[in-house]
Amino acid sequence: MTASSPHDPQASDFRTHLARYAELLVRTGVNLPAGGKLRIAAPIEAAELVRLTARAAYRAGASDVRVTYLDPHLDLALFEDGTDDAVNFLPAWHAQEREAMVEDGYASIGIVGEDPSLLAGVNPARVAARSKLTAQVMRRVSEATGSFRVNWTVAAMATPAWAARVYPDLPPQEAVARLWADIFAVTRADQPDPVAAWDAHLTRLERLTAYLNGKQYAAVHLKSDLGTDLTVGLAENHVWQGGAETARNGVRGVPNLPTDEVFTAPHRGRVDGWAVASKPLSARGQLIEGIRVRFEAGRATEVSATRGEDTLRQLIGTDAGAAHLGEVALVPASAPVAQTGTLFLNTLFDENAASHIALGRCYPTNVQGGTDEATLTAAGGNDSLIHVDWMIGTPATDVDGITKEGTREPLMRAGEWVVQG
Repeated sequence: MTASSPHDPQASDFRTHLARYAELLVRTGVNLPAGGKLRIAAPIEAAELVRLTARAAYRAGASDVRVTYLDPHLDLALFEDGTDDAVNFLPAWHAQEREAMVEDGYASIGIVGEDPSLLAGVNPARVAARSKLTAQVMRRVSEATGSFRVNWTVAAMATPAWAARVYPDLPPQEAVARLWADIFAVTRADQPDPVAAWDAHLTRLERLTAYLNGKQYAAVHLKSDLGTDLTVGLAENHVWQGGAETARNGVRGVPNLPTDEVFTAPHRGRVDGWAVASKPLSARGQLIEGIRVRFEAGRATEVSATRGEDTLRQLIGTDAGAAHLGEVALVPASAPVAQTGTLFLNTLFDENAASHIALGRCYPTNVQGGTDEATLTAAGGNDSLIHVDWMIGTPATDVDGITKEGTREPLMRAGEWVVQG
């Protein structure tokens, strides 16, 4: 997992940071209470990190830790060598273990590190069919996660395949070491007390969400130097969230490590204007670049991309809700991920480097009483099988809040907050 030998100081520093990172996932990410139960899902290359995380969980008093190892090359095998029947088959019991874990209160740590271009040569229609089928079978789990029935977090590890895409000019071992250094920096795992550092950061995000929730803007307007000129009407009784979240089981954790966003639910029918991507989107194992989408009365009516347009259109065609927005998120250009200067080709990181929007399903917690489906729909919340974030913010982006009376109030100028919360 590191380019250093086991006997040099760099290797010692790496192991120290990795152990702190594992502790952070347990103590800050899911905030596992004594007696809590935990599920970890991770790439097969993540065994060392998973073992450290399991130890941290047991030290915190966990009663059980379950691990699922993932291998995306099995998906590649299915798409390249499987029949259409195989692509379109997923047994109904596929979701039963996960559903039972949610019912039993298992917290969840998801560790990502996939090759963003692994499926680049695969027919996007096959990938779309499989993705839709999986979303349908796993819908109850997705809804439970989105409504925070249990505490969960998503983090990352530096796999060789991912590192090679992010740093193609570096030798493989150096690329992995560089990616780990970036991960440790933006998650604050390289600091002497990462948990304390996160407490201070979360306090800042809480102030911002409190300010925005007090305003209850009718809409936000985003305008960038790349061509984004987008008015996003907000759902009725919307709730801005960011940083730590309290799950319905009463446990307060941090769903994304890293995180620098504050986000809420758009109104399904009140989005108008142009959204132009500021970064490539990695989706369904393929890269989508040069995205331009026009929204009218909430719906994507004109769609183009300079690369991966077929995949983008497959995403938007997933179902009726996929052509509408489920999230608008504001992120300062000075966020730690942005300051690395790295394009991570991974939404967990890239969405925390720029303001962004998401096609598809909204989070029920972004609307007061939104866990009730009728309330969420009446407020303008969107429903879909997908939720796909893509970045539109730049260091030159301005954002205004628009009051119910139509008055504009500056929120961000040149990519930075002008309100302190």
